[in-house]
Amino acid sequence: MTLLLAPRLSRLHAPTLTTLPSAIAANVERVRSTTDARIMAVVKADGYGHGAVAVATAAVAAGAEWLGVTDAADAAELRDAGLDVPILAWLNPAGVDAVQVSRDRVDVAVGSVEELRQLAADAMTPVRVHLHMDTGMSRGGCPVEDWAELLRVARAAQGRIEVVGVMGHLPRADEADPRANTAAVLRMRHARDAVLRAGYGPLLVHLGATAGALTDPSTHFDLVRVGAGLVGIDPSGTVSLDGASRLTASVVHSSLVRAGTSVGYGETYVTRHETNLSVIGVGYADGIPRELSEGAGVEIGGSRHPIVGRVSMDQIVVDTGDRAFPRGATATLFGPEGGAVPSVQEWARWAQTIPHTIVTGIGPRVQRSRA
Repeated sequence: MTLLLAPRLSRLHAPTLTTLPSAIAANVERVRSTTDARIMAVVKADGYGHGAVAVATAAVAAGAEWLGVTDAADAAELRDAGLDVPILAWLNPAGVDAVQVSRDRVDVAVGSVEELRQLAADAMTPVRVHLHMDTGMSRGGCPVEDWAELLRVARAAQGRIEVVGVMGHLPRADEADPRANTAAVLRMRHARDAVLRAGYGPLLVHLGATAGALTDPSTHFDLVRVGAGLVGIDPSGTVSLDGASRLTASVVHSSLVRAGTSVGYGETYVTRHETNLSVIGVGYADGIPRELSEGAGVEIGGSRHPIVGRVSMDQIVVDTGDRAFPRGATATLFGPEGGAVPSVQEWARWAQTIPHTIVTGIGPRVQRSRA
């Protein structure tokens, strides 16, 4: 009697973005080598898609002394995780709960007279405030002509408002040319000096973010805010940082097809010869850019293979040539390894965008893990 063995079943793993704390630590050290200023680890947008707690924990362990968030409500997650360093929130699109920020020990950036008046009216106990000067972006921050009135309101609100810092943003830091930042630096100095003359101090003054921290010491002041740099992105493109995540997904289907086989919606790609196709279980709903230039690919089995046809909502198709990969084989869409593994920067070029949009666009269906 012949014994028939059941075929070995493959197992799929869910699409996963793995955060690499060691890379975050290395990037903090890289910034530290450029400045004597304190480092604020900015973990907005859920730590640039890498997990706010994971990124913050690694950055603080590596020496970051502050954390930055967009909304004061986001600070609660960091406090619940046991992170005890100072936190600054500087946009607060839902408004500021003065009671909550006092309870969570969160500093608040204020960029208009109206905001400051409202915060002072709501405060039950003193709220620590960083006055936000518009240093040239017209994207928030107090205009120069309103700065004196902002200081007057702050003085009138003493006891409810404690001015501890002055901040701004650099509109052209990614040019890696200190001359491009001169006007913003000068405006920040004038703003700082006006606050000191008003009797406030000591102050924490901060202007530069990742690109400024890496390329222009004149922007450092007392603290630099590093967000994209934590996860391996230098907006200036001049400094090599460590990629801090790896995105993997399974091959969910494979087939050997003939020459002349169309692939995907619209038949935008037709095979020129017999080849193997592998379907990967991620698509634009998971953050894979729908519009990609020729050359986009993923790593499977130690080699890079091109993405062919249109990106679908839940899947992409890869031409693996004469290599057939089984269901369950792992595809690496991006990571820090180099070689066959694409980088986030390559994905940005393929999508004609910036690396920030690639990492922050990874969707909620993709599982998160830490190495």
